[in-house]
Amino acid sequence: MNDIYDRMKSMVVGFALRPGDRLNESALSKQLGVSRTPLREVLNRLVAEGHVEARPGEGFFCRKLDAQGVHDLYDLREILELAAVGRACRNASDEDLKALENWLVAEGLDVTGLTVAEACERDETFHVRIAELSGNPLLVAKLKDVNEKIRYLRWVQMDESRLKPSKDGHRRVMQSLLARDEDAAVKAMRDHITRRFDQINDAVSKGISNIFMDQTDALTGRILKSEDAA
Repeated sequence: MNDIYDRMKSMVVGFALRPGDRLNESALSKQLGVSRTPLREVLNRLVAEGHVEARPGEGFFCRKLDAQGVHDLYDLREILELAAVGRACRNASDEDLKALENWLVAEGLDVTGLTVAEACERDETFHVRIAELSGNPLLVAKLKDVNEKIRYLRWVQMDESRLKPSKDGHRRVMQSLLARDEDAAVKAMRDHITRRFDQINDAVSKGISNIFMDQTDALTGRILKSEDAA
């Protein structure tokens, strides 16, 4: 069951299923090699998590990709990230902060040779590890949930822009954490993740365009070159 859940969730998160489309349970059952009963259990679980919409009398639908919904998710992400980095400044041990710095230098800054999906995963890892240092597991779980729901748009943004500003932001956040300067850490994190609404709306438009041109695999599989991280 967990395998079917993971596969189905991956399809929804990566928009292998188109935003707003009604899900064909018969076709999905054949594709996943399961009967309708376990498939519906998985779909209801995804409904509870906000990845799929259930409409009485109509069936299940893939989650929509709209500007306001994405803006709300980015707003929630900012709230969670600022809370996490502030608490990490206060609660993390010196050893844990040093371990995070070592990981960032070794794996989190140079994305040369990685795919877009792999680079995005490392970026998410940095933020989740900060949340873990906050000492609040519920905050960590909610941040992971938000990350899943905006991941496709982050793939689009990462594919289309140089990553140097993002990596510089990580360095500033890390420096503030090591100094245990909570105000500076919160400011650095806010500067790093804040996006103007028109930029988010633009990303939504580009994301929909990529989805309807069947470019998800090409998008996530693009290998990043040295100039992307310059």
